[in-house]
Amino acid sequence: MRNFKVEGIIIKRRNINEADRLLTVFSKGYGKIQAKAVGVRRVTSRRSSHVELLNYAKMTLYKGKSLPLVVEAEAICDYAFLKKNLRMVGIAYHICELIDSLCAENQENTSVFLLLLQTLDDLSKGKDAKQTVHVFEKMLLSHLGFFSNFPLVKAIDTHVVIEEILERKLKTTSLLPHFL
Repeated sequence: MRNFKVEGIIIKRRNINEADRLLTVFSKGYGKIQAKAVGVRRVTSRRSSHVELLNYAKMTLYKGKSLPLVVEAEAICDYAFLKKNLRMVGIAYHICELIDSLCAENQENTSVFLLLLQTLDDLSKGKDAKQTVHVFEKMLLSHLGFFSNFPLVKAIDTHVVIEEILERKLKTTSLLPHFL
């Protein structure tokens, strides 16, 4: 079948062409995938509000020649509380950058997807952002196999470890002290 359904969180988007958008979606069943949303930047597009950054959405994708195309999209949760608060947007961008940088494409990782979903839910419920992000970073590194025993790494600076793994500075690190 050329159509397949995906349930995931949009962690990155980039405008391409005149009215299209390239989405990076971290999905439950397929891991991190890229999909092309044709025409979503047009005013008349019915899908545009469903494929915004940080939305948890159900999408039907069509396997194209190079990238899957978004045929249908329906937002499950839009995390409006996070998007209304500049501090929370910065924190959510940091979380999305970590997922995008550390997770490989097209590799299913249900535990990381559930961790991402739980972290966004916790932040939207108003839980302590600094503690939530720190736990997320340690759990993410643990789920991806960089730490074999999570309880033994309580005093580690996760930002240093992540930047050593990536061999580059995180883009959101310079902004994060202002938000936490």
